[in-house]
Amino acid sequence: MVSRQANPRGTYLKIADVLRERIEADEEMTELPSAAEVMRDHGVSRGVALRVFAVLQREGVAEPVPGGRWRTVRQGQADLRRPLAERLAEVITDEDLSVGAPFPSTTELSTRFRVSRPTVSKALDKLESAGLLSEARQGKQRTVRALPKRTESPES
Repeated sequence: MVSRQANPRGTYLKIADVLRERIEADEEMTELPSAAEVMRDHGVSRGVALRVFAVLQREGVAEPVPGGRWRTVRQGQADLRRPLAERLAEVITDEDLSVGAPFPSTTELSTRFRVSRPTVSKALDKLESAGLLSEARQGKQRTVRALPKRTESPES
C-alpha cells in the first residue's frame, strides 16, 4: 500500500514503481491488476489508477488489452507486437536482399514468424501496395521492387 502524501501528483508514480517491481519480481505475472484493484489497494481515484497504467505503457512494461485490462510486456516481447508488415519489410534489409531478388514464400514466412498464411498474405499485400514487393501470382515468386527506407515503415 502506498501511503497518501501531500502531493497527489507523485502518487501515481509511486504506485507505478510498486507495480513495476511486482512485474520484475514475478516472471509468471502476465496480467496487471484491474483499475478497480489498484483503486482499492492504494486508496486512489480511477484517474490516478489510469495514470499508473499510462506510465507503465510509456515505459514499455504494460499494454492495454480488449476489455479494459492490461498485460505485461517482457523484454524481447515488444518486437513480436510490432505490425507483421514492418517485420517482413525488415527481411529485405536483414537478409541483404537487393532489387530483383526473390522474396521468401508465404509458407516460409508463416513458419518463420509463427503466424497463419492468410496473416502473412495480408502483410505482404501491404508491402506490395507500398511498392516494396512485386505482385503475387500463382506459381511465381515475389521479388523485391524497392528497398525500405530506414525512417519510414509500411502502413500497418
